[in-house]
Amino acid sequence: MGAIKITLILVVFVTVYLTGSTLGEFSTEDCASLGFIKANLLCSSCDQLKDFSLDQLVEHCKECCHNDESAPKEKKYARAILEVCTCKFPAYPQIQAFVKSDRPAKFPNLQIKYLRGLDPIIKLLDKDGIVKETVAIEKWNTDSVEEFLNTHLIKEEDDDRGFLKTNLI
Repeated sequence: MGAIKITLILVVFVTVYLTGSTLGEFSTEDCASLGFIKANLLCSSCDQLKDFSLDQLVEHCKECCHNDESAPKEKKYARAILEVCTCKFPAYPQIQAFVKSDRPAKFPNLQIKYLRGLDPIIKLLDKDGIVKETVAIEKWNTDSVEEFLNTHLIKEEDDDRGFLKTNLI
């Protein structure tokens, strides 16, 4: 009976060691059941819960978050293509509002493509024009689309060509 107990303790220890998790840290599934997306949650966000009188969530939030310093940097892309079907605009009024507003003009490296029957998506491309990521945006509002593009697109001033444009004689 003692050998089985020692074996169980050893199995638990090895499992914890190999997964790299500690007993105090929640799994991705635990965090999801609490309403937190572990992969995207920064610990600085947990600290802001107190500002909204949500102190009771801070402890669980801290079990699901990543330190801001170790958080991966957002990837930046040279171009984006927003693909949408105008026949589906009634089903996606927020996407229609974004497309028909002046917001796309803020992104010179954004192209809007109208493809029949397609639900709205954003394709992110590298400098060689190769699609690196595709994101479904059918449930997004206009602010979310703009924020996403601000986060993931290289701005002209970030690009060397922006420097050259401003220094033309």
